[in-house]
Amino acid sequence: MSATSADRCAEPEQRLLSVEQGRQRILQAVDAVTGTEQLHIRAALGRILAEAVVSNIDLPPFANSAMDGYAIRSQDCAEHAQTVLTVIGSSFAGAPYAGLVGEGECVRIMTGAVMPDGTDTVVIQEHAERKGEQIALTSVGLKPGQHVRSPGEDTRCGDTVLEPGIKLDAAEIGLLAAVGISEVRVSRRLRVAFFSTGDELTSVGTPLARGQIYDSNRYALHGMLSKLGIECYDLGVIADNRDAVRAAFRQSAEQADLILTSGGVSVGEADFVMETLAELGEINFWRMAMKPGKPLAFGRLDKAVFFGLPGNPVSAMVTFYQFVLPALRKMAGQNARDPLLLQARCSTELKKAPGRMEFQRGVLHREADGNWSVSTTGLQGSHVLRSMSKANCFIHLPAENSGASAGDMVTVQPFLDLN
Repeated sequence: MSATSADRCAEPEQRLLSVEQGRQRILQAVDAVTGTEQLHIRAALGRILAEAVVSNIDLPPFANSAMDGYAIRSQDCAEHAQTVLTVIGSSFAGAPYAGLVGEGECVRIMTGAVMPDGTDTVVIQEHAERKGEQIALTSVGLKPGQHVRSPGEDTRCGDTVLEPGIKLDAAEIGLLAAVGISEVRVSRRLRVAFFSTGDELTSVGTPLARGQIYDSNRYALHGMLSKLGIECYDLGVIADNRDAVRAAFRQSAEQADLILTSGGVSVGEADFVMETLAELGEINFWRMAMKPGKPLAFGRLDKAVFFGLPGNPVSAMVTFYQFVLPALRKMAGQNARDPLLLQARCSTELKKAPGRMEFQRGVLHREADGNWSVSTTGLQGSHVLRSMSKANCFIHLPAENSGASAGDMVTVQPFLDLN
């Protein structure tokens, strides 16, 4: 993975890599980190499961009613005729009926309550007419086992209920609790160090000198990383100084699994940034066939994976989502999955020159007829960060595409999928 002149972004003759080619190269080069921890399920939300979870019980553990009504013996019901049964007791959730139900008898039952011995079917209360201690019902359409949840219907004892590599969300936490699992083993959190380079950059809260701009990339990167539950190490703005950059790289490599920088990898950037990267690690500089975002540095510094993102704020965010995010998921031990892509009708004209895949910012919404439509957020320059704030999706326009007209179907990637 060592840098060569053919890899450098500064070489204009270098063949452009497609987004998919770049993504596959990256995923082939990264591995899941080692290290796990045991957590109570309340603390495991959002974490990646490291070991399979096997149920020690049937779920549900007993036959129970799916409806409020009456637990009966299906053989007592006369076909196509009215049946009269005697109510001999009640079964409530947590307070089951203790006796045996015999011929011509039934038990009042609530949802979730244990089916009394001898019964096999529930008649919902709306289909039974009660007079005193008797009910009258018609068996038309009645099926044995109706409205009864069988033991193990959801999960059987010994079943693997959750596979390693899944992200534990609310449903998974609920399932763990339902089968009596209080603790699980999860992959340790990834550690990511990041910083920006450039004498023109200053942190928020510092007065701007002439020619300076506020560094937005570190704050955007921190936001994207924090949503993923990652341990973040913000090293701040590093001056355009070889020794300062070298020290930042070395510090990052010692404490992080992955290092992120923004700026310093484009044509015309200070040579010492690339030289320092090549000196300390194994780095490729690629030109990606995408817009926004064209230069991308990728490799390793010691044991840490390294990404050098473009300096323009939108370019940095787009390349993070398309390249860094899949790598982070794999490194965290999460199972691979394809991005969520939808088809939507374009409600505005989209301009584009053929040659590079474009990720335009869009607003996806549901029309009255239930179909999806998408509109542009306006200016699509790589410096226009406000357009990212307005957007809720990327509009994917293939490299060979020359734009889209109002009414055309286009592919969109919702931001909700990028967590």
